[in-house]
Amino acid sequence: MVMSKRCIPYTPRFRESQQSVFALVTTAGVHLRNQEPYKVDGDNNWRLLPEDVETSQLMVTHGHYDHTDADQDINCVFPIDRLRELAVEEVIGGVSDKHLGFMGYSQNLRDIYERVAPEMAKIIMRSKADAVILTAG
Repeated sequence: MVMSKRCIPYTPRFRESQQSVFALVTTAGVHLRNQEPYKVDGDNNWRLLPEDVETSQLMVTHGHYDHTDADQDINCVFPIDRLRELAVEEVIGGVSDKHLGFMGYSQNLRDIYERVAPEMAKIIMRSKADAVILTAG
Protein backbone atom coordinates (compact mmCIF):
# COMPACT_ATOMS: atom_id res chain seq x y z
CA MET A 1 0.00 0.00 0.00
CA VAL A 2 1.43 3.37 -1.02
CA MET A 3 0.55 6.21 1.32
CA SER A 4 0.48 9.83 0.34
CA LYS A 5 2.30 12.27 2.60
CA ARG A 6 -0.83 14.39 2.45
CA CYS A 7 -3.11 11.67 3.76
CA ILE A 8 -3.69 11.06 7.45
CA PRO A 9 -4.43 7.36 7.84
CA TYR A 10 -7.49 6.30 9.79
CA THR A 11 -6.48 4.99 13.19
CA PRO A 12 -9.18 3.02 14.99
CA ARG A 13 -9.41 3.36 18.74
CA PHE A 14 -8.14 0.38 20.63
CA ARG A 15 -9.66 0.98 24.06
CA GLU A 16 -12.72 2.61 25.55
CA SER A 17 -12.54 6.14 26.93
CA GLN A 18 -12.97 4.85 30.49
CA GLN A 19 -9.63 3.04 30.10
CA SER A 20 -7.87 5.81 28.16
CA VAL A 21 -5.54 8.50 29.45
CA PHE A 22 -5.95 11.73 27.48
CA ALA A 23 -3.45 14.43 26.54
CA LEU A 24 -4.36 17.87 25.24
CA VAL A 25 -2.63 19.31 22.19
CA THR A 26 -3.73 22.79 21.22
CA THR A 27 -2.97 25.04 18.27
CA ALA A 28 -4.54 27.99 20.12
CA GLY A 29 -1.25 29.55 21.25
CA VAL A 30 -1.49 28.37 24.86
CA HIS A 31 1.65 28.45 27.00
CA LEU A 32 2.76 28.93 30.59
CA ARG A 33 3.02 32.57 31.66
CA ASN A 34 6.72 32.04 32.41
CA GLN A 35 7.46 30.52 28.99
CA GLU A 36 8.54 32.57 26.00
CA PRO A 37 5.50 33.88 24.10
CA TYR A 38 4.97 32.72 20.53
CA LYS A 39 5.97 35.01 17.68
CA VAL A 40 2.58 36.05 16.32
CA ASP A 41 3.91 36.52 12.77
CA GLY A 42 4.48 32.74 12.65
CA ASP A 43 6.00 30.31 15.11
CA ASN A 44 6.54 26.58 14.73
CA ASN A 45 7.76 26.02 18.26
CA TRP A 46 5.71 24.13 20.81
CA ARG A 47 5.52 24.42 24.59
CA LEU A 48 5.37 21.53 27.04
CA LEU A 49 2.55 21.93 29.54
CA PRO A 50 2.82 19.74 32.66
CA GLU A 51 0.23 17.46 34.18
CA ASP A 52 -0.26 19.62 37.29
CA VAL A 53 -0.61 22.93 35.46
CA GLU A 54 -3.08 25.36 36.99
CA THR A 55 -5.22 27.38 34.60
CA SER A 56 -3.99 30.59 36.26
CA GLN A 57 -0.48 29.70 34.99
CA LEU A 58 -1.65 29.63 31.35
CA MET A 59 -2.08 32.35 28.76
CA VAL A 60 -2.61 32.74 25.02
CA THR A 61 -0.24 34.42 22.61
CA HIS A 62 -1.83 34.35 19.16
CA GLY A 63 -2.71 37.18 16.82
CA HIS A 64 -4.88 35.32 14.33
CA TYR A 65 -8.10 34.72 16.25
CA ASP A 66 -10.12 36.51 18.91
CA HIS A 67 -9.05 34.87 22.18
CA THR A 68 -10.99 37.21 24.49
CA ASP A 69 -13.02 34.32 25.90
CA ALA A 70 -9.93 32.14 26.31
CA ASP A 71 -8.23 34.99 28.17
CA GLN A 72 -11.10 34.86 30.67
CA ASP A 73 -11.30 31.04 30.82
CA ILE A 74 -8.47 29.08 29.21
CA ASN A 75 -10.70 25.99 29.27
CA CYS A 76 -12.38 27.39 26.14
CA VAL A 77 -9.34 26.31 24.12
CA PHE A 78 -7.41 24.13 26.59
CA PRO A 79 -10.05 22.23 28.61
CA ILE A 80 -7.71 20.87 31.29
CA ASP A 81 -10.19 21.40 34.15
CA ARG A 82 -12.96 19.64 32.20
CA LEU A 83 -10.61 16.74 31.45
CA ARG A 84 -9.76 16.42 35.15
CA GLU A 85 -13.47 16.42 36.03
CA LEU A 86 -14.07 13.62 33.52
CA ALA A 87 -11.26 11.62 35.11
CA VAL A 88 -12.72 12.08 38.61
CA GLU A 89 -16.14 11.00 37.30
CA GLU A 90 -14.43 7.97 35.66
CA VAL A 91 -15.73 8.94 32.22
CA ILE A 92 -12.11 8.78 31.09
CA GLY A 93 -9.24 6.73 32.50
CA GLY A 94 -7.09 9.70 33.36
CA VAL A 95 -5.17 12.82 32.36
CA SER A 96 -1.73 12.58 30.81
CA ASP A 97 1.44 13.81 32.44
CA LYS A 98 2.29 15.91 29.37
CA HIS A 99 0.31 18.27 27.16
CA LEU A 100 1.45 20.49 24.29
CA GLY A 101 0.72 24.05 23.27
CA PHE A 102 1.40 25.27 19.76
CA MET A 103 0.50 28.35 17.75
CA GLY A 104 -1.24 27.05 14.68
CA TYR A 105 -0.31 29.99 12.45
CA SER A 106 2.64 29.27 10.21
CA GLN A 107 3.80 29.88 6.68
CA ASN A 108 6.34 27.07 6.93
CA LEU A 109 4.17 23.98 6.57
CA ARG A 110 7.07 21.78 5.47
CA ASP A 111 8.78 22.40 8.82
CA ILE A 112 5.60 21.44 10.65
CA TYR A 113 5.30 18.24 8.64
CA GLU A 114 8.96 17.21 8.69
CA ARG A 115 10.16 18.42 12.12
CA VAL A 116 7.52 19.79 14.44
CA ALA A 117 4.79 17.15 14.16
CA PRO A 118 7.23 14.23 14.61
CA GLU A 119 8.80 15.94 17.66
CA MET A 120 5.40 16.54 19.22
CA ALA A 121 4.28 12.99 18.44
CA LYS A 122 7.37 11.57 20.17
CA ILE A 123 6.60 13.55 23.32
CA ILE A 124 3.03 12.31 23.41
CA MET A 125 4.06 8.74 22.61
CA ARG A 126 6.49 8.84 25.57
CA SER A 127 3.86 10.25 27.91
CA LYS A 128 1.12 8.41 29.79
CA ALA A 129 -1.39 9.26 27.04
CA ASP A 130 -3.37 6.66 25.13
CA ALA A 131 -5.40 9.30 23.30
CA VAL A 132 -5.17 12.96 22.31
CA ILE A 133 -7.73 15.73 22.20
CA LEU A 134 -6.71 18.38 19.67
CA THR A 135 -8.12 21.86 20.12
CA ALA A 136 -7.91 24.95 17.95
CA GLY A 137 -8.28 28.65 18.62
